[in-house]
Amino acid sequence: MLKTALIGCGRIGRMHAEIVNASSRTHLTLVHDVHGPSAASVAEASGARVAETAEAVFDDPDVDAVIVASVTSTHADYIEAAVRAGKPVLCEKPIDLDIRRVLACRDAIAGTDVPIQIGFNRRFDPGHTAVRDELASGDIGRLLQLLITSRDPAPPGDDYLRGAGGMIRDMTIHDFDLARYLLGDDEPVEVWACAQALIDPDLKQMDEVDCAMIVMRTGEGRQVLINNARQSPYGYDQRIEAMATGGMLQSTNRTPHGIARFTASGTDAGAPYLDFFIERYREAFVHQLNAFVDTVEKGTPASPSFEDGLKALRLAEAAYQSLETGKATRVET
Repeated sequence: MLKTALIGCGRIGRMHAEIVNASSRTHLTLVHDVHGPSAASVAEASGARVAETAEAVFDDPDVDAVIVASVTSTHADYIEAAVRAGKPVLCEKPIDLDIRRVLACRDAIAGTDVPIQIGFNRRFDPGHTAVRDELASGDIGRLLQLLITSRDPAPPGDDYLRGAGGMIRDMTIHDFDLARYLLGDDEPVEVWACAQALIDPDLKQMDEVDCAMIVMRTGEGRQVLINNARQSPYGYDQRIEAMATGGMLQSTNRTPHGIARFTASGTDAGAPYLDFFIERYREAFVHQLNAFVDTVEKGTPASPSFEDGLKALRLAEAAYQSLETGKATRVET
């Protein structure tokens, strides 16, 4: 079993801990969080030891690999520390909010053979993966248009928003990576963005938005539309639609069950969508961990890679530039 350490024991870190310990391939050995009680709680639930510092995690000879689920500002530092220690790392997105720091991190780890996987978990959702496989097979013809919908059930608190780096870097970055995953080798080359604070106008005071529409054009002329909202009163809305020359593919929302209700007061009424990303994408997180273990144990290429993380952030930066100019922006390469 891969002896795994966890840095960051907040909401997503606790989920990582549960998945690691539920797997027959991994065992949670060590946990660390700057908030001691959070680390202690995860350690007690999982049987792991608590590391007083992050450095102790990387120095521990009983740790084979590290999962980083701490605040974004620490990600690049911990990736570099993992490489220095020779420990494979699965790091939550994004690598950093500042692309200059990401580029500096890339320079610092250049030439390494230590596996680095970035936590764009949506690639591992079975429905999304099936769409990717169908497109890659060519059975549905050539992809023409890609539509990605991602809407949260409720906006996060102000404290979260102040540290998130903007909705497009924090939320839409998942959709940028998913679009690249579905497009294959045909990279987006141009981005046009429209975003406003439509749900909560007070967000304008912190220069933040809560609704966005982003259009991308690929090198081969394919069209991508991403639509985001921080609030969806009907639940966590996560969908993909791929229009191709031979038909259409969809990856749809999930509900707790497939029962539909038909009565005099309404027809085809179903259960609400799953509440949030931990419920909606839990299976994806499990597949993500298995892919990481395969990379460590079998030498399969890390995916999503560090470069995937950088390219998703470049798309986010192009979107923000488009917002400033009101024009389509070429993507930096």
